[in-house]
Amino acid sequence: MPADRSRTVRDSVGLGLAVGLYGVAFGASADAAGLDAWQAMVLSALMFTGASQFALVGVLGAGGSPAAAVGSALLLGTRNTVYGVRMAPLLAPRGLLRRAGAAHWVIDETTAMAVAAPDRETGRLAFWATGASIYLGWNLMTLVGVLGASGLGGTAEAALDSVVPAAFLALLWPRLRAGFAEHAVQRRVAVGGAVVAVVLTPFVPPGVQVIAAAVAVALAGRPRREVPA
Repeated sequence: MPADRSRTVRDSVGLGLAVGLYGVAFGASADAAGLDAWQAMVLSALMFTGASQFALVGVLGAGGSPAAAVGSALLLGTRNTVYGVRMAPLLAPRGLLRRAGAAHWVIDETTAMAVAAPDRETGRLAFWATGASIYLGWNLMTLVGVLGASGLGGTAEAALDSVVPAAFLALLWPRLRAGFAEHAVQRRVAVGGAVVAVVLTPFVPPGVQVIAAAVAVALAGRPRREVPA
């Protein structure tokens, strides 16, 4: 089993380094949205869920209200609650600090690594190793991104408008490929959300279309009940 544990740690750290690099994009987009370095760092440290963070700064950067920004972030973060229900029996953390830490690190990547592990102990190791590496990398790269963006000129700052959609596309694209499980459902959800957002954009305040799209895709992607013959 030592070989399995070593491989798990290696894969977890490798994934953490790769995902952590997205923190640069978040730091840059937070700066473009008008957030200070400490505000961006607090978001990464306390919110720690990339999609929600990008949604929040994206709505603020587009001129949306704080309520719309927070609403968008909360809707995108609700999936972590579902992950938490799945992970609780596997992790069974003891003590207030371990339970709080586990809840804070329940994200897409930690859940995927833990569930894919061959046994419970390896799953726990995968969860904690992935969570630690992503958390450290994400927060460090957030600081690099926000400080680097603040030193750019006006032309480069204007180019940061593309950071949020580019980062979302990079996160979404692997799920739309044929090799990903249920890719047909993922495509239907992605297209449906895009259509709703584009149609509503000229008519609603910034951020509202994101909330509406999130609700729409939740309905589009819900499991279908089998109808008896």
